[in-house]
Amino acid sequence: MTKPKRVFDAAFKLEVVKLIQEQGFSVSQVCKDMGVGESAVRRWVRQVEAEQLGQCGIGKPITPEQQRIRQLEAEVRKLKSDNELLKKVSAFFARELQ
Repeated sequence: MTKPKRVFDAAFKLEVVKLIQEQGFSVSQVCKDMGVGESAVRRWVRQVEAEQLGQCGIGKPITPEQQRIRQLEAEVRKLKSDNELLKKVSAFFARELQ
């Protein structure tokens, strides 16, 4: 049987990365203590480093700033879509009134 895939929230990932970046723990030590695989932790570290440089990174954002940016980008896409729909509807009704 295979183990079920564990899912870690952004707060946990950020805490693990902070232990490495700010507290000076090694990746292997944090992995042993937290019971997480090294490849996942190394990926989280790369993700946070990319986000701290203002890049998107890969996957779901970890830092609160990048989470907010993604949320705002989604809102902008929805508003643009709504705006396009309103333009089409107003053009349709303008033709009907003529």
